[in-house]
Amino acid sequence: MRKDDDNNIKDHKRTNESNYIQQHLANERTFLAWIRTAIAIIGVGFLVTNLHFNMRSSLSPLGDLLADLIGLSSVGLGILTIMLAIFSYFKKVTTINDQNFQTPKITIILLGFFVILIALIFGLYFLIL
Repeated sequence: MRKDDDNNIKDHKRTNESNYIQQHLANERTFLAWIRTAIAIIGVGFLVTNLHFNMRSSLSPLGDLLADLIGLSSVGLGILTIMLAIFSYFKKVTTINDQNFQTPKITIILLGFFVILIALIFGLYFLIL
């Protein structure tokens, strides 16, 4: 490496975010994992709804209602997951740069509660079928 190149690197102004590159990259990977999870939640809702309405011989009004509820709640939870992931991502960017990071307990508890709720609806659906 030439001396001029070395001086250019030292003169390069570092941003606050460049001081925490690893943390920001980890934050981005976490965000993408939440997006994949949201897509999977939505996909499971579509799958159950589609399978239900393809079984024309065993349809019941309560089964129809539960299948619709599963589909709508899965899409709603997927959208909520994406919104919380976006909010959490930008909050973490700020807290990483300020060196004031705190774990997102409320987000985890809220999403966990909704996933359990949908799982209970799934169980009820399969008991009725």
